[in-house]
Order: sequence, then C-alpha cells, then structure tokens
Amino acid sequence: MDRSQISVGRATLGSAVRSRRKSRSQRQSMRSVFGVASRLGLTPALTTQRLNTSRKPYKSQTITEKINPEHLALLVKRQWKLSYVTPLYQFRHTQMTTYARRLSAFIAAEKQKGLAVEVGELQDTFKVCFSVLQGMSEAKDDPEAVLIQVKSRPMFAKQDEPQKTVWSGWLACVDGNPEYLNSLPTDFTCLPLFGSNGAEGLSSLVKSWFQINFDCCFGPLDIGETSLEWLAALWTNCNGKSNIQSLKMHWTIPAVHALHVEYTVSADDAWALWCSIRGRSLEESNGTEEEGCIDIEEVKSFMQGLMGHFYRHFRLDLSTGNLNQISTALGSATLNDRIKVSTSIYLISTLRLLTELALLRLPI
Repeated sequence: MDRSQISVGRATLGSAVRSRRKSRSQRQSMRSVFGVASRLGLTPALTTQRLNTSRKPYKSQTITEKINPEHLALLVKRQWKLSYVTPLYQFRHTQMTTYARRLSAFIAAEKQKGLAVEVGELQDTFKVCFSVLQGMSEAKDDPEAVLIQVKSRPMFAKQDEPQKTVWSGWLACVDGNPEYLNSLPTDFTCLPLFGSNGAEGLSSLVKSWFQINFDCCFGPLDIGETSLEWLAALWTNCNGKSNIQSLKMHWTIPAVHALHVEYTVSADDAWALWCSIRGRSLEESNGTEEEGCIDIEEVKSFMQGLMGHFYRHFRLDLSTGNLNQISTALGSATLNDRIKVSTSIYLISTLRLLTELALLRLPI
C-alpha cells in the first residue's frame, strides 16, 4: 500500500458506538460603514456575530411547489464555488430584464477586448437571464434569491441550434440575521451568499459587473473545518428519514510527504454512533415531537468517536491533520469553497448554514 495514502472502504464502529455607481458621497457613505479595505475583500473589522454553537436539526422540506422546477434542477446535484458579497447598492428585484441586457453587453464588450480568454470557443453573442428565485427565503427580512444564467452557442454551431447554459450563478440570503439586515440603510440589499458554476473567466466578469453597478465587493467563502464537522453531523442526523448511504471524509496529515486519508463509514454505523451521542432525544421525538437543537459539543463528540475508531484500527491520529472534505448521499462540501447539495429537500437547510458563514465575513 502506498504509505502516502490510506483508503478505508468501510468502517464498522463496533465498540466505538457512543446597474451603475451612484454619487461619490453615497458610495463613500457605505464604504465608511464597511471600511475601505473591504473593496479588496480584506475586512479589518468583521461583524460581531459568531458561528452558532447550537442549531436546529435539518428538516426535509418539499420546495418543488414553491420554486420553479427548472430553476431547482439547476441548483441541486451541481458543485458550486462559494463567495461572500457585501450589500448591493440600489439593487432592484424589479429590474431583472434591464440587468440581463446590461450584463450581456458587458460580457460581449469584455470578450472583444480579449479579456474573457476562458470562453474563447464560444460565439460573441451571449444571452443573459436574470430570474427571481421565489420560495428560497425563509424569514420575512430575507430578500428574494436571484438566479443568473449566461447562455451561448459553440463557435461552429448551426444557426438553428439552441443556446446552452455555459455559466450559472445565484445570490441568496436564507434566514439571515435580522439584526444585521435591519441595520442596513434602505438603499442596500443584502444577498451575502454567491454561488457560481462555470468558467472562471465568466465568474470574474459577472463579479466585476456587479462591483461596478452595485458598489459591492466579493471575497472567497471558506467553509472551514468546524462547518464541515457541522455538515457531517447534520447530514448524519437526517439518516433516520433519508438514507445517507455512507459518510465519507478526506483528511490530510502533515508529514514530509503529506498523508492523504479517505475514511468511509457506513450509514448504519455513523447513525448508531450519532444516536448514542444524542441519547434518547431522537427516539423520544419519534417524528411526533419537535426534535431538540444540536449542540457543538455533540458535533465534537461525534467527530472524536469517528477519529477514535480510526485510531484503534490504524494507530493514526486524525486530529493531528485537517479535515478537507465530507460527502454523503445528501451532499458534499470541501474545506475551501465548494458545495453540492444532492437533494432539494435539504437545500434550504444547507443554504441557511452557508448564509450564516457569509454574513460572518461581512465587515461591520
């Protein structure tokens, strides 16, 4: 076996189970709130919020009746690169057609300059669609989410060949902190979570257009190890109603030659360990009562149980390394900025956590 990589196919826990810029004065006014450094994605002072230490368990939600099925199909089973976005100045949900036309012209103009090198095999004609994703908001203060699609044809496609989506992205705020949202001036719309899928060149152009027209700035949204642990626990907690199939984790252990560990636990074993930690609360609720909140201590105990089992078998302490990725049948996430939700019934719950992370990145 290659000593630089260990792959565990199945672990049995056994005994371990327990539009345009406005006046300069208006722009400077908001920048005085966020700090000049925020234009570079560097925030000298962040919000006073901290990552929640207690969360409600994920609930399955049938949202197919609320969200356009075509839009929903774009959101699930697709990997998204995440960013945070500062509030948008004078963004209007009623101007979607105007924004689509302006962004189309902007992309075409930039491509003429030779800047969008990653989309060089596409035709010069781009069609941009802006859509309001009604049904994504959870709280009364949440602005409606927005979906953006860039469509084009391959360079040598037939004239009657329909355009295909070559890039898609969305802006969302799901159950955002009401105190923060209500503290913003009325001219600002807070959609702090941005996801993109497609050529990086187009992502950069879309971000540039938003920065020019809405005086905002973007920055990378690292999910972080603690949030990966939260996702592992929250998704495992869903196993009683939605089979997660397995819990897969990828770790990197620092060494002269970094050691990469792929650790897979069956759904039954992960569920047994989780239930032993949660005690009788899962059994007592039995689907008829409100299940109690999950605390960070339970999440940490769950991860320690998984790492302890691995150590007993392989004498390798995973706590000395970094958790880089987790995945189940419900979704997957990476340490840095990638997320995929595989089923729509847990889409809103996952976006709620990601919105919280995005808001934590915004300056005061």
